[in-house]
Amino acid sequence: MTIDQTIDTTAAVAIKARMPHPAFLLEGGFDALSALSGVAASTDLPQELLHLVHLRASQINGCSWCTIEHSKEMRADGAGDERVFGVAAWREAPFFTARERAALALTEALTRIADRPDPVSDALWDEVSAQFDRRQLSALILAISAINVWNRINVAIRQPAGQR
Repeated sequence: MTIDQTIDTTAAVAIKARMPHPAFLLEGGFDALSALSGVAASTDLPQELLHLVHLRASQINGCSWCTIEHSKEMRADGAGDERVFGVAAWREAPFFTARERAALALTEALTRIADRPDPVSDALWDEVSAQFDRRQLSALILAISAINVWNRINVAIRQPAGQR
């Protein structure tokens, strides 16, 4: 049984976006956002790691479209239900490596930058730097930044999950 099979879509509330997606309305918008997203994907960071941080940022930002899509990507990568569901509570879930935990901690820090005076503390920077070389860390920072852009656009227009 898949996640989709457990949802009774006949009882679901119809949600409509406030407007068409800005990335498609403005010439070059989609290309620009895709290029930013593609930079991180062009490095040696595993897609599984990128999908993991994309899901966590999307959960924090309340982006339904991205939360569903990145959960599906994790499943396509071979992640089981426990791992996908555990992302929301990754600190207490035993399904993540030290490297993934460092990436998730950085994701949360860069997504919630206004929540603390020093969003990326030296201790966090040291933890992440111990797990990733500079090129990988650069890709990770760009990947987190890119998903936050997508999330903010989708949240602003209330882009429903499953619709384009």
